[in-house]
Amino acid sequence: MSNILQAPALQAFIACAENGWRRGWHERNGGNMSYRMTAAETDACRAYFDESDDWTPLGVHAPNLGGECFVVTGTGRYFQNIKQNPAENIGIAQLNPAGDAYRIVWGLTAGRVPTSEFPTHIMNHSVRVAVTEGKSRVIYHAHPVDVIALTFILPASAREFSRAFWQAMTECVVIFPEGVGFVPWMVCGGAEIALVTAKEMERFAAVIWAQHGIFCAGEDFDATFGMMHAIDKAAQIILKVMASGRPVLQTITDDNLRAIGEAFGLRVNEAFLGDV
Repeated sequence: MSNILQAPALQAFIACAENGWRRGWHERNGGNMSYRMTAAETDACRAYFDESDDWTPLGVHAPNLGGECFVVTGTGRYFQNIKQNPAENIGIAQLNPAGDAYRIVWGLTAGRVPTSEFPTHIMNHSVRVAVTEGKSRVIYHAHPVDVIALTFILPASAREFSRAFWQAMTECVVIFPEGVGFVPWMVCGGAEIALVTAKEMERFAAVIWAQHGIFCAGEDFDATFGMMHAIDKAAQIILKVMASGRPVLQTITDDNLRAIGEAFGLRVNEAFLGDV
């Protein structure tokens, strides 16, 4: 490999970021993404690392991620610029052995600082690694307009958002049978929202941030992006139905949702089915 940008992990990261930008999910410097590299990917890229930076405290503690490396977007950087200038807008951050500090070992040439949501990413990675037995690798945060709009008008709960998405489009219960989490509005970018979001990520691979956007976790870029896309599409359907002003005459019932679960061998979250 004559250039680190030839690494498949970086190429996939850049392609996913470009897809999100083209979807309109990343105004200005909005949104961020991180990818937990495999040991083999790290070893393949190590010749390009500069490990001279000092360790910067994270403000959170993720001991199960100690020593691991993450491809991550930079603070204040624009998704629209990642494809044209990757080294300036993304980088590789390495955690210290304790999992409570990081240093940039490649990229982010414009400031050497990862996204301000990096503590949230690390806590989400930590939780998803634990609940998926190490399979989860991608954390993606975006600002889909219609999802944000729904946070103004739907009841503020994981149950209400999950049911709305499941009933909007058949595929949703297949993609996230556990439902989606929900975090009421909080100041972003710090340890507090990182801990609250991570608590939701113990149960859900997707978490809605009120008046802000979504966090999605997955095993690879396709699965993670696909979940974000499905939620965004379901939100569009819900708003179109609301905007029609017509009464809903038919929908996907709870028994229908259970039938989908049985057909696909999925465990649909029963806590979100039936009357409360």
